[in-house]
Amino acid sequence: MARLADNRIVLTALVAVLLCFVVVVLGAYVRLSHAGLGCPDWPGCYGEATWPNQHHEIDAANRAFPERPVEIPKAWREMVHRFAAGALILLVLGLALARNWHVPRRRWQILSAPVLVLGGSAAYAVGFPLTGLGLLGVALALLVQGAIAWRDLPLGRLAVAIFALILVQALFGKWTVTLKLKPIIVTTHLIGGMTTLSLLLWFLYRAAGVARLDPLPIRRGFVIGGIVLVAIQIALGGWVSANYAALACGTDWPKCLGQWWPPMDARDAFVLWRGIGVDYEGGVLDGEARTAIQVAHRLFAVVVIGHLLALGVRVLRMPGFAAHGVALLGVLALQVGLGIANVVAGLPLWVATGHNFGAALLLAVLIGLLARVTPPPAGLAPARATA
Repeated sequence: MARLADNRIVLTALVAVLLCFVVVVLGAYVRLSHAGLGCPDWPGCYGEATWPNQHHEIDAANRAFPERPVEIPKAWREMVHRFAAGALILLVLGLALARNWHVPRRRWQILSAPVLVLGGSAAYAVGFPLTGLGLLGVALALLVQGAIAWRDLPLGRLAVAIFALILVQALFGKWTVTLKLKPIIVTTHLIGGMTTLSLLLWFLYRAAGVARLDPLPIRRGFVIGGIVLVAIQIALGGWVSANYAALACGTDWPKCLGQWWPPMDARDAFVLWRGIGVDYEGGVLDGEARTAIQVAHRLFAVVVIGHLLALGVRVLRMPGFAAHGVALLGVLALQVGLGIANVVAGLPLWVATGHNFGAALLLAVLIGLLARVTPPPAGLAPARATA
């Protein structure tokens, strides 16, 4: 019976990982197709549970939001992304409950969090935003307390931590809309999505018993370093996208605007906070600031590529790890190719979305490698140790 329950948890975690990939890619698609403000309100869309599609609904929405007329193709993209994210929240809630169900106090502590969140969302929708934030804060406090204190069950703690993170992600999703695509919010939302994916993958590998008990001819720090570098590069890529700097160098590669070192304004390029009330759709930076962001992304890519090439070659030489080495080098080559194609082809939507998917896939390969070279924590014996 215990093994059957474990298998169900692994299956649920696998579905959550796949859905998280979908949410991350949908988020990129929404952002890159300029649909981030396809719904100017939250959690509904022009006051609708889905989006306005009848003539009378569209007329009412246009009267209520004259500054943001209804564009149905953008509205449905944004709402499909929100529905997918909502389904992911439910799956992660299920994982948190499944791993902690045997302790009634923990069970009710976890269940109280979504109730408080729903109450907070209702309070926000009827015009009490501070009450809504307060209820959300209490929900997060309950989850964080559990993630810190419940040390007897590592996977239970991890599931609760992921659930807390994904609720914060929902909050940043709201702020993305209400703060009108503020770059620091958009970039943080992207980082949160990638972090959620990484933690879900780690949960899946641990639940499936993927771990290594024997010494390996590679340091875990080498792998962790690769994850950190990829995470920084993803953040830089998010900053490029949020500031509409993807074509700041035109379609030139490896040069930028026909030069190796074009005029740039690095000081203005990385100002994180510019106040509230500005509509950032289309970007607000001048050309030299956007160029600085694009060049920074390209230069750091060289660092990431060098590290991952060295790591991939090292992994290829490890007995039993050849397939993982091929996967790492293959995804790295794909990601570099998509990045170059983004520029020289003028940022085609599907190539740009694929570049985001490639970043998530590269991170997933590295998380999988880390799981294979990390012994299980005390009290979590692996069901299947890797060779």
